[in-house]
Amino acid sequence: MALLSCAASHHDLELSALERLSTDWAGVGPELVAAAGPVRGAVVLATCNRFELYLDVDDERLAEACAAASEAVAARSGLAPATVRGHLRHRTEAEAAQHLFAVAAGLDSMVVGEREIAGQVRRALTHARREGTTTSVLEQLFQRASRVSRAVEAATGLGGTGRSVVGVALDLAAGTLRRHVHDGAGAADEHVDWSGLRVVLVGTGSYAGASLAALRSRGCRDVRVWSASGRAAAFAAARDAHVADPDLLSELAHADLVVACSGTGGPVLHGSALAAVRSGAGNAEPLTVVDLALRHDVDPSVGALPQVHLVSLHSVAEHAPAGSVAVTEAGEMVAAAAAEFVAERRVRAWDPAVVAERTRVLTATEDDQAARRRARAALHGPTVRAREAARRGDVDAYRQALAELAAVQPVVGDSIA
Repeated sequence: MALLSCAASHHDLELSALERLSTDWAGVGPELVAAAGPVRGAVVLATCNRFELYLDVDDERLAEACAAASEAVAARSGLAPATVRGHLRHRTEAEAAQHLFAVAAGLDSMVVGEREIAGQVRRALTHARREGTTTSVLEQLFQRASRVSRAVEAATGLGGTGRSVVGVALDLAAGTLRRHVHDGAGAADEHVDWSGLRVVLVGTGSYAGASLAALRSRGCRDVRVWSASGRAAAFAAARDAHVADPDLLSELAHADLVVACSGTGGPVLHGSALAAVRSGAGNAEPLTVVDLALRHDVDPSVGALPQVHLVSLHSVAEHAPAGSVAVTEAGEMVAAAAAEFVAERRVRAWDPAVVAERTRVLTATEDDQAARRRARAALHGPTVRAREAARRGDVDAYRQALAELAAVQPVVGDSIA
């Protein structure tokens, strides 16, 4: 079996194209596995800035697996299979593993070093388990990705820098929020008084949880949670937040900041409706709206309203901070971990022939301590050479070592059988 990834991200595509690819993403894996074709297992990673399939496929049917993946995505997105193929970059084995490890470590993110992606990688595996589409290879791959992510954070400190998509979005929002002026030491200190803001949080998913934590870390106290799903009350109660008015527009009439991340698949806030409610309430105060949903919780027309400032994922991409020396170190760790992962896979794949030769000799060797010690000594050198060759991927050296094992004969008494 071979490891195959089919991936598209913000590096190559506009977010609108990623949004289209991600349509009904949850059904792609089960369809590919249920087809009983070249794909034995599938894990789908769909986030605000990437759409990626990780597949366990028949190594002699890679091209067929690529085509099947494109067709499954096309059927759900409404795009032509040829268009999907053009959007997806295919990687196999070491390259696929290295890419996922880099993604999990935040090295391929819109905001390099962000930690939200590590949780998204874990949840992708959990979802695949629930759907019954994982295999031992994919389990090992994603579990190793999580370990690599933690190791990179511990060794480089990248995860401790506070970088995140939410964080960058709130930094941008701070530039448009109303300011508080404090006179101290004869000078005016103008800053955002986060504790005095009235915030509406749209959504109750994992991203909403991360957004609430980021708001709280900046001092926000008045956060009101709204959700079309009806889960706002439970979400707010578990996190000591307030429940928003069921009428979202009424809640927004006097809000200072809106953070929308429900990902419901379409806008919950439209420009015309927001304009009407703000006008009716006589509110001319600035309003900042942060839309973190890939499929737009907020209609872009909102950004054209007077005194309304819109921060979107496009804004985050344009203002994300650059990398650092730590990123280079992290990249080296990721490359080494991917090489090790693939080497271990190769050893496991090639080892049955080695085990078979050892079993042949030891089974026929006389059940005597001295005889078995002699047999193991004869087997040791070729066994080590075969496994080292497998780790390196050296086919010729592996075959030579396997031939040496085949030449070892069982030991019976003082003689060879």
